[in-house]
Amino acid sequence: MTNALRAEWTKLRTSPGTAWLLLTIVVLTVGVSTAAAATITCGATGCPEDPAKISFTGVQLGQAVVVILAVLTISGEHATGMLRVSLSAVPNRLRLLIAKAIVVTGAIGAAGLLAVAGSFLAGRLLLPSSGFTAAHGFARLSLSDGAVLRATTGSVLYLVLIALVALGLSTVVRETAASIGVLLGLLYLIPLITQAVSSPSWKRHLQQITPTAGLSVQATTQLSTLPLTPWQGLGVLACWAAGSLLLAAVVVHRRDA
Repeated sequence: MTNALRAEWTKLRTSPGTAWLLLTIVVLTVGVSTAAAATITCGATGCPEDPAKISFTGVQLGQAVVVILAVLTISGEHATGMLRVSLSAVPNRLRLLIAKAIVVTGAIGAAGLLAVAGSFLAGRLLLPSSGFTAAHGFARLSLSDGAVLRATTGSVLYLVLIALVALGLSTVVRETAASIGVLLGLLYLIPLITQAVSSPSWKRHLQQITPTAGLSVQATTQLSTLPLTPWQGLGVLACWAAGSLLLAAVVVHRRDA
């Protein structure tokens, strides 16, 4: 496993697009979060918005780049035939998949930590000037607040789990464009379709089973209106990640490279 991890890390860090994609995750996430925190306003009538969710708005866009990086980790090897070389070096296919998952987790975890930390700092500095003050019932964002700490750490975990879902599904699909299309559809198209459902009960059920249910971990206010509790929502995404990797393990074991 040590040799497999070293090989996967070498492939990931020497790929010409990896550094740029990781940087894009950080810049895009922090940039969108900063823009959201700077443009939102809290009027005299009150602030219905959740300050933590505003601060981490960029996660919803940064996840698209996370998907691309995770997909390329496996689909790029399929496209170039490099996977056959990898399997020659690491004949145990399950070990190879685990090594890829660990390396992707580490890389996305590090980038996600920087992205979420930058978003948190932007929200902490900018939201008070947007009206999210004690006068309106809002304390400055602080990690000493349990709900804010959960939203912050949960946002990092959300990005990591999205990467694992992407790695698992792209292992099954193989094709880069098809994998990215399927995953972006799950993250962006399905929630839009869900919003168009007229039945409140069906809408709620659909919101409870989609991967984006994990975004509920960012909520710190109005928790009773959520389809799931914050940790339950992240648990749904964790089930997607586990299911995707399990399916990938079966496919890798049974299918030729």
